[in-house]
Amino acid sequence: MKEFLLLYRADVTNIPQRSPEEAQATTKKWIDWIQNLAAQNQLVDKGNRLDHSGKVVREDNVVLNGPYTEIKESLGGYSLIKAESYEAAIDLVKDCPIFLSGGNVEIREINPL
Repeated sequence: MKEFLLLYRADVTNIPQRSPEEAQATTKKWIDWIQNLAAQNQLVDKGNRLDHSGKVVREDNVVLNGPYTEIKESLGGYSLIKAESYEAAIDLVKDCPIFLSGGNVEIREINPL
């Protein structure tokens, strides 16, 4: 099996405001989806959500504030899964809750060093 990194992206300025009950229901969808991956023995690491702030370090130790406001989509989190191929990984993410808020999932194969 190969390992794949799932990067969850969404335009956080377009996500509608939710009531506490709606937010809890959305969180439950994420938990259920992750638990389903684990039950199928496809989950390597559930990952984490990422804060919206950040820093970018460039050559010569130049440090910039980021992510940038001109970028519509923000990287909101990640998970690590295992699958036989990209096609199998795509099948695993087809019902990811990120799609409910207009987001997307970037899938990247891990190439061990």
